[in-house]
Amino acid sequence: MKVTFLGTGTSVGVPSIGCECETCLSEDPRDKRLRTSVLIERDERKILIDASTDFRQQALRIGLRQLDAILFTHAHADHCFGLDDARPLMFRHGAIACYATETTWEGLRRVYSYVFEPAHYPGLPRIIPHRVEGDFDLFGLKVEPLTVIHGQLSVTAYRIGGFAYVTDCNRIPDETCERLSGLDLLIIDALRLRPHPTHMSLDESLAYINRLKPRRALLTHISHDIKHAETSEYLPAGVEIAYDGLTADVG
Repeated sequence: MKVTFLGTGTSVGVPSIGCECETCLSEDPRDKRLRTSVLIERDERKILIDASTDFRQQALRIGLRQLDAILFTHAHADHCFGLDDARPLMFRHGAIACYATETTWEGLRRVYSYVFEPAHYPGLPRIIPHRVEGDFDLFGLKVEPLTVIHGQLSVTAYRIGGFAYVTDCNRIPDETCERLSGLDLLIIDALRLRPHPTHMSLDESLAYINRLKPRRALLTHISHDIKHAETSEYLPAGVEIAYDGLTADVG
């Protein structure tokens, strides 16, 4: 299974509009971060986790020609506004299966009300909605939806075999931690150096990594507070800052 980081940035991306901080002005391509999402590839199947605001740019950059399913973590703009940009793939290959909890579907139905209402316009996104209520099989992969807390909102993390994707959270409940043991690869939220009310700071993320003990951990959903090269020098072994375009193989 191959995991590609399509974007690793926070909700406003990096560089941030109008900002002249050291990170936003950096020439290091690892400091240029589109909104967060990953693509999973296995046996010719392609699964997207979150359709970010930058999905069109991300898909063109990697030459994406097919998409078989989308797993949504929650319905905030930076994680779902790219669904509309997936329409060309839907028009060519048919409706795309989309998976989300009922809480997330409530948000998606508000954002994309025109998709769920009768209409004569042929250019609407074509999706097959699936409500996530427990573990499920997706193209031969066991997908485990897990709950993490993003301020007051329940967000869905996903474990697929030895890989887990945990974004947009400031707390991981104990029962979810138990199901995140024995990972080959953990992708986890690490917004900035300072504490934040709805996201993990770098230190909080590192504390969970130390608790869960994955073989490898990659940090994502990163703001301009974190400069790639400088911060990387202080990370423990097995922990890295992800960057747009990075790929990882998971057995």
